Amino acid sequence: MSQPIRIGIIGAGAIGKVHMETFQKVGAEAAIVTAVTDVYLPLAEQRAAEFGITTIHESPQALLEDPELDAVIIGVPNQFHAPLAIEALKQGKHVLLEKPMAIDAEAARTIYEASQAAGKVLMMAHQMRWLGINRAIKARVENGDLGSIYNVKTGWFRKKGIPGWGSWFTRKDQAGGGPLIDIGVHMLDLSLYLMGNPRPVSVYGSTYAEFGPKRRGIGTWGTPNWDGYYDVEDLATALIKFDNGATLSLDVSWAAHSASLSEEPFIHLMGTEGGAALVGTNGCFVTHEDDKVVESEIAPFDGEEDRVLLSRHFIDCINEGKQPIASALSGYTNSRILDAIYESSRTGNEVKLHWD
Repeated sequence: MSQPIRIGIIGAGAIGKVHMETFQKVGAEAAIVTAVTDVYLPLAEQRAAEFGITTIHESPQALLEDPELDAVIIGVPNQFHAPLAIEALKQGKHVLLEKPMAIDAEAARTIYEASQAAGKVLMMAHQMRWLGINRAIKARVENGDLGSIYNVKTGWFRKKGIPGWGSWFTRKDQAGGGPLIDIGVHMLDLSLYLMGNPRPVSVYGSTYAEFGPKRRGIGTWGTPNWDGYYDVEDLATALIKFDNGATLSLDVSWAAHSASLSEEPFIHLMGTEGGAALVGTNGCFVTHEDDKVVESEIAPFDGEEDRVLLSRHFIDCINEGKQPIASALSGYTNSRILDAIYESSRTGNEVKLHWD
């Protein structure tokens, strides 16, 4: 039986705490969180006491140089993803990286190249792939029930959900953007995964900031900094075309006068043989039989919660030397699309994506 993977966590805030809780559920026979650090050391000390973490490092660099660690989890503001992930790989550590991969596509490319050179596992923490309903929809896709998927509509409209106004969340130089890079990346990633990861070739999009600059639409996540500022979007819309002819439309907001009945994430997959829809955790399959529309519920798969399954997959990939399904390439692809949406909004033009 293999020894448990020893994990260090950089970032003891809300998402770091989620990972600590999750790995306790995974179990000490598979993995143990043995080290933590945070820019605010008292918080790291608090988490260490809460979760029985034995080592508190004074800096991320000290944690990354810890020879006792096999892997690290990076849960810090977006601007620090690339330098920390690259250094972790250089130090021979496997990496579980929170979304988005990086602040922009150029930084994401450096992470991707570093992961290729290091030969270590780098996995994106896109937990929505592991939800029971999404695993059930993926199984229907792989079974051929939808045929060839040619059109997808996805999004996530929050009506009043701007996080941490004035903090790093709402500063482009620290976050990279607003809801598009924050929650839009989840819907983009999940859609590409369900579609079978076609290659994006062109993007057209627009972004808007109608609430944040006026200090309207403030949500409950994060801590506001009223001495800070807001220079990101609060709504984004885009159309993405792929090399197989398929299209994907994406709409997301932190704050908007959206008259929709639900603020839950949604996806509509349209294929040649059938379609599938997701709203929150509810799923539906539709097809035509004898020229009649037939709809049926898609029941979520049973099993452990999404983040536990994600974490188990990370550990399995380390132990078995295999690529994670939420790979470094998928993270880089997401970042290229996000960058293209921002560029298209800035220029008013379609952006072509070229791949080596």
